[in-house]
Amino acid sequence: MARSLLWTGVAFASQAAAACTRASLQEVTAAYLQAQASGKPSLLPLGANVTYLENDATVDIAKGLLTQAIAIDFNRSLYDTEACAAFTELTAATNKHPYVIDTKFLLADGKITHVESVIADDGDWLFNAKNHLTYTSKESWDPIPSAKRDTRAVIKAAGDAYLDSWGDGKVPVPYGTPCARLEGGIYTGDKTPTTNTCKMPEFPQPFKIVKRSYVVDEEGGAVAIFNEFPFIDKTKPNGTASVNFVRVEGGKIRYIHETTVCATKNCGR
Repeated sequence: MARSLLWTGVAFASQAAAACTRASLQEVTAAYLQAQASGKPSLLPLGANVTYLENDATVDIAKGLLTQAIAIDFNRSLYDTEACAAFTELTAATNKHPYVIDTKFLLADGKITHVESVIADDGDWLFNAKNHLTYTSKESWDPIPSAKRDTRAVIKAAGDAYLDSWGDGKVPVPYGTPCARLEGGIYTGDKTPTTNTCKMPEFPQPFKIVKRSYVVDEEGGAVAIFNEFPFIDKTKPNGTASVNFVRVEGGKIRYIHETTVCATKNCGR
């Protein structure tokens, strides 16, 4: 019996691992893009009890944004085989209703168990989808050659250091030179493209981003950090839905994208 149970466990582990290959995560991402472009969430391999969130609120997936056909102008994705997760940032600048959408998926046994989207549109922090499209499409996020890839820990630590530095300017952040930040539709690297323009000032204290979740891709050299951004929205001082999408090359931050939603126009600022 013990041997039978052991075999069952090994078989289950093998199936789970097989369900989280890079190829399988890429397939799910492709299905998501098709689903959003057509407004048909049924194209996704959804689990029986899938959780679906939009801007931190639980929504019926059959009534959410996935039911709207959106013209996608550009997209970029991460594939996290260790966490069995995928992430996609899409820009819909020419859509009748422009959006920038950051979405992560969690999978188990080949089925999506969790979908979480941060959906930015007019009135959200520094939102400008046309600018976002212009700048993100010019950036190079090519796969990192295997001999030059940073470890998962290095990539995650770089992203965390950036967020930690907002509350403590003494935190060392491994900024690269150059480094450019795309915050909503505002880009820091267009006028000074060869310097570090990513550094952020400290925010009024106390300031600490406690709630964080990650999608890390060593081959893609990047991490997407879903977080609750305090301070920025005057009507939600404890935090509003935000994503920081960070590219790391040789242990140094090269690009940062920030998408932050607001309860009031431009977060009341």
